[in-house]
Amino acid sequence: MWIATGAFFGAMCRFAIGQLMKRWSDSTFPFATLFVNVSGSFGLGYLYAHTSHPSLLLFLGIGFLGSFTTFSTLKLELMRFATKDWIRFGLYLLATYLFGILAAYIGWSI
Repeated sequence: MWIATGAFFGAMCRFAIGQLMKRWSDSTFPFATLFVNVSGSFGLGYLYAHTSHPSLLLFLGIGFLGSFTTFSTLKLELMRFATKDWIRFGLYLLATYLFGILAAYIGWSI
C-alpha cells in the first residue's frame, strides 16, 4: 500500500511538472524529464543516506521517487534525438547521467 500511494503522488507530480514546463518553454529539448530525473536522483540519494525507516523507504523511495523519475521516457526521447540530432542526443544523455549521479551524490552527502 505504501508503494502504490507513493507512486500515485510521484506520477501526479511528474505530470504537473511536465505541463508547467511546456507552458514556460517552447524548446524541443526535454527539460522536464531532465529535471525530474536529476531532482529524483538527488532525493533518492538523500533519502537512502538519511533514513532507514522501512515504510518511508517504501513510500518515498520506491513509490514516489520511482514513479516521479522517468527513465523510460528518457530512452524514448533519446531515440527521437538519435534519428535526427546527434548533438542533442549526446548532450541530453551526458546531462542526464552526469547530473543524475552528481545529484544523488550531493543528496547522499548532505
